[in-house]
Amino acid sequence: MSQGVEKQQLKKTMNAFQGMMYVIGLVIGSGVFLKPSVVLTNMGSTGAALLVWIFGGLITIAAALSIAELAAYIPKIGGLYTYLVELYGETIGFLFGWVSALVNAPGTCGAVSIACATFATFFVPMDGTQQKIFAISLVILLVIAQVISTKYGIWLQTIATIGKLLPIAAIIVFGLIMGTANDISFASIGNVESAGTGVALLGVLWAYDGWVTTCTLAADMKNPEKDIPKAVVVGILFVMGVYVAFNAAIFNVLPGPVAAGSEKIGVDVCRKLFGEGGAAFITAGMMLSVFGTLNGMLTCGARYTLAMGERNHLPAANVLCSLHPKLGTPINALIFQAVVSILYILTGTFNSITNLIVFVLWIFFNLGIFGVFILRKRTTRNPKLYHVPLFPVLPIVGLLGGCYLLFATFKDSPSSALLGIGVTLLGLPVYYYCKKKKTLPTTK
Repeated sequence: MSQGVEKQQLKKTMNAFQGMMYVIGLVIGSGVFLKPSVVLTNMGSTGAALLVWIFGGLITIAAALSIAELAAYIPKIGGLYTYLVELYGETIGFLFGWVSALVNAPGTCGAVSIACATFATFFVPMDGTQQKIFAISLVILLVIAQVISTKYGIWLQTIATIGKLLPIAAIIVFGLIMGTANDISFASIGNVESAGTGVALLGVLWAYDGWVTTCTLAADMKNPEKDIPKAVVVGILFVMGVYVAFNAAIFNVLPGPVAAGSEKIGVDVCRKLFGEGGAAFITAGMMLSVFGTLNGMLTCGARYTLAMGERNHLPAANVLCSLHPKLGTPINALIFQAVVSILYILTGTFNSITNLIVFVLWIFFNLGIFGVFILRKRTTRNPKLYHVPLFPVLPIVGLLGGCYLLFATFKDSPSSALLGIGVTLLGLPVYYYCKKKKTLPTTK
């Protein structure tokens, strides 16, 4: 890395509350509105569906509480990518960075921007091409805002997170109070073709996905050693409560078979509760929800690209890791994320990439959780920093849950599992290409 690059630093403008807003904003996106019917269909009963939402939340919390300790001891830009490099070496770290920078972050950006455009058709009729133009325009708009200043991205994330919770809160409160279906039971909803618990759990964990990317914001935070663990843990606990309450409200309003057949379950529930005016309200909330996720993923995805560039883990690394000389923002990394996101938008692969992303990420999440054991052997304990509670119980719970997900995916959706592994391994030729060109530092 050149000396000029080493001297560049992101501006530290973020506190713990803003970090928590990023966690909530990243996690609560399209999944809460689009996945309940998928989960219900695959579980076959409303009671079993609720249990899977709770189970997925517990797995996520155990993983978050564990990986947050890595964030406290390794508060560097790049998040889990950097932790894996330092704990397991460059190859493993590179593969996670490859998946994050080229699949997870831009793929999620492409998917949620398409979702936002789809929701917008409730207000303005658009054909397929117009929806893609709308989605691309959203990406470009947010990238321009974040190039000008990271503060704009933080401000947008906080406003979007608060705004998206309003329609969700309305559904929870009025759904639990006014609902008449009261269909929360383990009785079969009938007439469904269930693919199994693995597919349902993939759907749940897609809805919970996004929390770990907040760890990429270490260089943006004023006190990352304490603020990142606090933001991740509090944020995920809040999200789990919201998801369980939201699904309970849904099943209190719509009978199980109706909920299972709904493509826009949030809109259908709101129509039932509030009429067409309510449907407009919830649709606006859904748009704001995915807008916040898009903004957050662009921010964090650029940090993955920036971190990989700083370690020379990508071709044109010096370009990708450079900051704007006056604005201090990762302009080239943001542009790179935007370009890849637009490619996903053009291919329109919302449904096909969600299971792929979740399966691949949990391979690396498991490595991150196990990394706590490695960290404790290598590092002297600092009582001033965060440590995972109930060690080693919580890390073991996270590992067991993560391994079950991988096993269930191979069992219920082997094509998603094999595709995920294949996409991950495609990064190896790029890694060795960089090694051959001597753009990678020598691993000691």
